[in-house]
Amino acid sequence: MAELIPALNSCTEKMMPGERRLAKRLEASLDNNCLCWYDIPVGQQQQRYPDFIILNPERGLLFLEVKDWRIENLHKIDKTRVEYGRATLVNPIEQVRQCSYTVINQLKTDRQLLQQDDRYKGSLCIAYGYGVFFSHITRKQLNNAIPIDEQVNLLPPHLVICSDEITDSVSHESFNQALWALFPYQFKTALTSVQRDRIRWHLFPEIRITHTQADLFHTDETDVGKGSYQSAPDIIRIMDIQQELLSRSLGEGHRVIHGVAGSGKTLILLYRCLYLAEVLASPILVLCYNTTLAARLKCQIAERGLDNRVQVFHFHGWCKDQCQQYNVKVDALESNPWEQHVEAVIDAVKEGKIPKEQYGALLIDEGHDFDSAWLALVTQMVDTKTNALLFMYDDAQSIYRKRGALGFSLASVGIQAQGRTSVLRLNYRNTKEILGFSYRFAQQYFDSRDDMHTAFMPPEAAGIQGVAPELKSFESLSKEVSYLISWIKHEYSEGVCWRDMAILCPSNSVGKYLEKALADTDIPHRHFFTAYDKKRYNPSDDCVGIFPLPSSKGLEFHSVAIIDSSHILNDSSDLADEARRLYVGFTRATQRLLVTWHKNNELSTSLENSFSNCGC
Repeated sequence: MAELIPALNSCTEKMMPGERRLAKRLEASLDNNCLCWYDIPVGQQQQRYPDFIILNPERGLLFLEVKDWRIENLHKIDKTRVEYGRATLVNPIEQVRQCSYTVINQLKTDRQLLQQDDRYKGSLCIAYGYGVFFSHITRKQLNNAIPIDEQVNLLPPHLVICSDEITDSVSHESFNQALWALFPYQFKTALTSVQRDRIRWHLFPEIRITHTQADLFHTDETDVGKGSYQSAPDIIRIMDIQQELLSRSLGEGHRVIHGVAGSGKTLILLYRCLYLAEVLASPILVLCYNTTLAARLKCQIAERGLDNRVQVFHFHGWCKDQCQQYNVKVDALESNPWEQHVEAVIDAVKEGKIPKEQYGALLIDEGHDFDSAWLALVTQMVDTKTNALLFMYDDAQSIYRKRGALGFSLASVGIQAQGRTSVLRLNYRNTKEILGFSYRFAQQYFDSRDDMHTAFMPPEAAGIQGVAPELKSFESLSKEVSYLISWIKHEYSEGVCWRDMAILCPSNSVGKYLEKALADTDIPHRHFFTAYDKKRYNPSDDCVGIFPLPSSKGLEFHSVAIIDSSHILNDSSDLADEARRLYVGFTRATQRLLVTWHKNNELSTSLENSFSNCGC
């Protein structure tokens, strides 16, 4: 079966009968390596798009337009226009041709998608074709209505599939032959996985992991004729097929995504914001617990041009904003002002001082850190007319709460997602070596649970190979720091930008010590220990970030160093809590991980044993 994106059951209701019929046949008849997109805007303009785009690595790229027309309503037709019923429409052949050429011209700007053989050098490495499917017109009806010699210029027979040519009685082989006949030629060499992903990169800017606002919202039609497409980078990063499929297939209502560290949960959240901003008129709220993650999400939302539509807060910051916005008084003399803001908002909502249903959609990232009372509060903020809620979590990264798991059912706090929970097990962020060590270390401290909403889920590596993490023990903190400084300089000399490196610390005292040591070096750095600093974190600032371990949650860097890693907060600390914090820290590193310590204890022994047993 082919992969239909979005999933058929998520888009059936918006399909016309002919589209639905063709979609079912495509899904059932095409090979497993075929990708088929339905009703998704393509390219930088995102203004023209066919009903279906099929990518077959062995055949090429096919664009299909579907028309539920009836022959008796077809009154007049020329090469560009059709009089159908009382409407004058674009000739569907011309419609799909223009769309296909717009995409193909963009693909031709990518040198990695061009042929290198002398005979065809500079030509696109993929065959392409286009056609129209008439779901209610048989070949005989079409021939009777338009003489075949006239069809050649109006609706070329070799570019048209009629209703009687894909009935249930038609075999898969015959159906496929009808599709592939729409290609004017065929190449002998199949597309590589890299070429396939580069084509996806051009087709759908919204699935790019790193892109700018211009990628998504460039709409100057005059530039198209000049060929001024954005040039593709040599190395691209885009959503995995399964991530894209899930993102486009979420549908309406409440949704839950349980994903391991590095599985792309935040990426899916950002895509969901893009989609909702297009279809909703009311504001969208994004919440997380971590102040630093909220700052990063704000930057990513702004990059996508959505900051005027999407509001991003860490939960306690949102509560404070609600109190200020609706003039709710909070006792400033209390010892814990943040929690006082939470209680004040809960009470004000009950009393009607703060309105419910303020937002068209609510998206919660790192939801495992939310208390049940907080979730019960914020779920009331979703407009019942839209009922759009997305809750994302990974219990293995629950480092702020006293319990390891949620400890309550999602239904009890107003999240109605039974049967609409998706699971992401593949880790795309970390190398196999980093992930293997991280999980080997942490799994001994994780409890397994029976509830599907709280069960710890072991991650699966997506297959990225790298170098083994570096673990080192020292006699003192000063020697740890000296080695760390040389390690950072070496990474920089290897081409790693300052902003792509981070140092994670288990305590503020170690962070302050480290900052003093770095002050005597030429390493640009910035610490993020205060609430003021965390709110102003910007991943584009070219400096090495120094973070408390918990504040790194949701972030990622090429190279990560964790210093004083065997630090235990106090004698009564649960080592499971320490393990969770370290697990979060380890999984921030995409390529290089350095772990150091100078205290020999149970935690350092566990680190050493995990490294020796992980096969790195």
